[in-house]
Amino acid sequence: MDLYSVTLEGPAPWGFRLQGGKDFNMPLTVSRLTPGGKAAQQNVGVGDWVVSIDGVNAEGLTHVEAQNKIKACTDRLSLTLSR
Repeated sequence: MDLYSVTLEGPAPWGFRLQGGKDFNMPLTVSRLTPGGKAAQQNVGVGDWVVSIDGVNAEGLTHVEAQNKIKACTDRLSLTLSR
């Protein structure tokens, strides 16, 4: 696992979609990137695992909890990911 962190400057859209979550028995992963979007500009990759969202461990989050955590970040979104 290669951990890395990115900070995306707001406001949304952040330029990525998630799949998975505790409720799907799958890790949260990046499923799609918007070409030229904020996440793509920071070299986030499709298939990367989301380890934490704004400092909160993402391992135990459901898909909706992760979405809500991301939506709550209006000025800046900090992610730790693994490729």
